[in-house]
Amino acid sequence: MIKAVFFDLYHTLVTYDPPQEELEARALKELGVDVQPSALRGPIVTADEFIYNEIANRPLSHRSKEEKLALYMQYQETVLREAAVPYDTGLVMGLLGKMQQTTMNLVLFDDVSPTLTALKKRGLILGLISNIEQDIGATLNRLGLPSWLEIIVTSQDAGANKPQPEIFLEALRRAAVQPDEALYIGDQYQVDVVGANGAGMQGILLDRNNHYQKIKDCPKIQSLTRVSGFLE
Repeated sequence: MIKAVFFDLYHTLVTYDPPQEELEARALKELGVDVQPSALRGPIVTADEFIYNEIANRPLSHRSKEEKLALYMQYQETVLREAAVPYDTGLVMGLLGKMQQTTMNLVLFDDVSPTLTALKKRGLILGLISNIEQDIGATLNRLGLPSWLEIIVTSQDAGANKPQPEIFLEALRRAAVQPDEALYIGDQYQVDVVGANGAGMQGILLDRNNHYQKIKDCPKIQSLTRVSGFLE
């Protein structure tokens, strides 16, 4: 029986408003490159996957300022390459500079409130597991997430990053549930699903835009409202 459901944060519970692809397209237009936001949506998912895996292997706190800059450059380069936008170092640096100066407001996805409310009514323990190395209490409070989430574990708290099992096991310990009594939902296959499965939980891939078409070895959903189908 499932007793607890844990979630990733970015691109699972929260997104940017305006969407990141619109902000990237706007920045590129200011740099003289005209590209539709929709053409950047998939490339951003690929770039996110790249940087999340990099951070999982070596946290940002373990990198120098120069190494962080190189990583962020690779992120934007991945976006441009995947979108088939011709680029050089100057364009990548210009895009990175504009994005670093852009205010990116976090908001909840539309399916978060009804899903978490429904799960809470069923008596389930709800929690967050995220590779964040800073205090996110103020952000979570602004979004109203603590009213649903009882357990919040970050890599800063656990001293480990997803997909390492230690961060998942710390959340299970706090919830006082066994691994096979918990679900974990995230938008990244390797970091979230493989990591959760490695800790004995059931990982579910949230693929909102059907990006992971080649992934066949795990449950996939396109909306959080489908989580209830995995509770029995």
